[in-house]
Amino acid sequence: MLVKTKNYRLEKNIYIRTAFINVLKQQWWVSLIVVAICLGYLWIASWWWFFAAILGAGLFLLFWWIQFYGVTQLEQGKMLFERFSYEINSQQIVMKINPREGMPMKWDQIKRAQVAKDAFILYINRAQFIYLPFKIFNTDNERKFVGSILKTKGLIK
Repeated sequence: MLVKTKNYRLEKNIYIRTAFINVLKQQWWVSLIVVAICLGYLWIASWWWFFAAILGAGLFLLFWWIQFYGVTQLEQGKMLFERFSYEINSQQIVMKINPREGMPMKWDQIKRAQVAKDAFILYINRAQFIYLPFKIFNTDNERKFVGSILKTKGLIK
């Protein structure tokens, strides 16, 4: 079966939010460093430990937010925000700019997938993903078929 979707353009704020949350989930262990710095209070009682931990966490979050915001502004990142239609089957995903131009992507390039409340998110790497909202599918059966492909490929559980 071949699933042909409607045209869709990824909004920049959705990209920033999704990529930022993805990095926070992948780098959860940084919160342990913040707690370890706060535990320095037990060694030398000073509020500077908490200040340093909060400042470090804030700078970490700011660094990643600036990275993802910067992708939306750079010329190299413009391709992520083009209007695409997708043709999805069990072998590949074809991202089509128009009926004659498209870029095939094999399923083995997808590292993992996530089913959000209103979309499929296919992660290629830390900063690149394919966001497929449910509204771009023509029927509910097409959406279920894509979900079954993701389960078959072992990308979601």
